[in-house]
Amino acid sequence: MIEKRDFYINGGWVAPLAPRDCAVIDPSTEEACAVISLGSAADCDRAVTAAKAAFETWSVTPPEVRRGYVAAILEQYEARVEEMAQAISLEMGAPIKLARDSQAPCLPWHLKNFLHAFDRMEWVRPLGPHAPDDRIALEPIGVVGLITPWNWPMNQVTLKVIPALLAGCTCVLKPSEEAPLSSMLFAEFVHDAGVPAGVFNLVNGDGVGVGTRLSEHPDVEMISFTGSTRAGRAISRAAAETMKRVTLELGGKGANLIFADADEKAVERGVRHMMNNSGQSCNAPSRMLVERAIYDQAVEKAAAIAGSIEVGPASQEGRHIGPVVNRRQWDQIQSYIQKGIEEGARLVAGGPGLPEHLNRGFYVRPTVFADVKPGMTIEREEIFGPVLSIIPFDTEEEAVRIANDTPYGLTNYVQSQDGTRRNRLARQLRAGMIEMNGQPRGAGAPFGGVKASGRAREGGHWGIEEFLEVKAISGWDSAAD
Repeated sequence: MIEKRDFYINGGWVAPLAPRDCAVIDPSTEEACAVISLGSAADCDRAVTAAKAAFETWSVTPPEVRRGYVAAILEQYEARVEEMAQAISLEMGAPIKLARDSQAPCLPWHLKNFLHAFDRMEWVRPLGPHAPDDRIALEPIGVVGLITPWNWPMNQVTLKVIPALLAGCTCVLKPSEEAPLSSMLFAEFVHDAGVPAGVFNLVNGDGVGVGTRLSEHPDVEMISFTGSTRAGRAISRAAAETMKRVTLELGGKGANLIFADADEKAVERGVRHMMNNSGQSCNAPSRMLVERAIYDQAVEKAAAIAGSIEVGPASQEGRHIGPVVNRRQWDQIQSYIQKGIEEGARLVAGGPGLPEHLNRGFYVRPTVFADVKPGMTIEREEIFGPVLSIIPFDTEEEAVRIANDTPYGLTNYVQSQDGTRRNRLARQLRAGMIEMNGQPRGAGAPFGGVKASGRAREGGHWGIEEFLEVKAISGWDSAAD
């Protein structure tokens, strides 16, 4: 049993003021694999106090010095990359291959992109030739509270902590209590990189305790949150009293528009993307909209692909999907599958219950529903599991209408060989990100959505700018520069 009860505050590991044990459950076995302590408001206050004191010096540290510390964090990761992959796999159930190939490498991928953007930042720049004595200065916002989820733990920690540090902010991180081990290992990276005391702090806890206190704390200038839309609304309300900045990266219900001229891999690509990480990705293409001319064959192919996807323990080598994160998530996914059946969608793959060869663990059968109608529960609500809904359409206009008729707006997808159509749809679909023909977004592209998906923009220079204030200055003496 791993014991990790301490918090990282003011440059060292400290015991909680009032210990409250919380078991970390291995979702592959349903057994406790670690124990942490859930922090209190008082623990949170200690961390904020440390961050506030450190901000006075960290905020005026030369940019190249901050860059050096962040580069040192990358060196620590590279020395301990297998530990990070193992921690993620154990705590949230990612198969070890996925943890090694995709989950853990989020840290170097985003960190390097941030450094690339950072090297091109203009911290003080002219307003324009019409105002030669005016300057625009970019300055750190202050102490920031960072609240991260369990589904892509190191992805979200990196997207928040690294730009905050580069911007000159100090921070308090509250990782998900479902997946705290990778974040605590990250704290070791920060410590061993020599980041000054108080600049980075970590307090484990739940949303009611540490999350709420961070959101309402008068000395926290900004909250950056990734998680459910419901929790995002609660955080916004808690933060409103102190007028702090709130950036939210929330849920999604991505539409994947497949036209008759799509390439032959489009359906398989969509199914595998949906099932990746056991469907626990906010940008998953969970609604597959298929032009009627190829609808029947697309349904047949999707069912076959889903049926071929293996399900197994996170520790098992190879390409398969693992369990979902916990019992509550498993029960919720099962209720959605049952609701799909009751509302008349046609089940063509998977279904309720555990896979036949598994009798323990939070495993979900890769499930596909066809003939899903707009307005059905499984079409409207984010399931956050390996459940795909397939919907036919007759015209491009109908496809756009169905795709946009959702509270969410994170990522939509288009599959077509017609470039003019793709460009047109990219502008008509209401989402923060549009990915077409399986081409991923480039390095440094912002991640974020619109509507109930939140309006954060994480990654690249947009991600750094979220932690900066813009100051307008007149009467600047350029001769003194």
